[in-house]
Amino acid sequence: MTPKAVKYFEARPYPPGEHGRGRKQNSDYKVRLLEKQRLRAQYDLSERQLVRAYERASKTNMKTGEALVIELERRLDALVLRSGIARTIYQARQMVVHGHIQVNGQKVDKPSFRVRPDDVVQVRERSKEKTLFTIAREGGFAPDGETPRYLQVNLKALAFRLDREPNRKEIPVICDEQLVVEYYAR
Repeated sequence: MTPKAVKYFEARPYPPGEHGRGRKQNSDYKVRLLEKQRLRAQYDLSERQLVRAYERASKTNMKTGEALVIELERRLDALVLRSGIARTIYQARQMVVHGHIQVNGQKVDKPSFRVRPDDVVQVRERSKEKTLFTIAREGGFAPDGETPRYLQVNLKALAFRLDREPNRKEIPVICDEQLVVEYYAR
């Protein structure tokens, strides 16, 4: 390089020309917003649903971030997904809304229903013969790894039981929940 070019690159550490300058660095707000949006997308939640879950989590004795993820994981649609009865969170939500799921023998059609430990969740008898559920019974939607330890799953009967509250380490959510807490705490 010529001395003039060296001097240029010392003053401007990016290539010359129209396409030289890179993107601006992400602001702290943007990093937290994107993390919040990532969590919302993984559970298919509206903003209001996530705000309410955050408010409930902030009132617990646990760390707010861990409590938030545990709160979201106890939703009926999330547990239907984790059990392997549904392939996606959208499919799990639709199964619940269409009335195919029972909790302790009672039909529940609210995806936000919070499942408590020792609750038994199963597919209704009249729904079990549908194609979707025959695929699930054969393990077509079961996750690649094992099912979470906090669930006791019987795919042949299309039923599962929540044995205990999940721990944060067991929940397969890709998210830095601390950034979500920081977003809402502003």
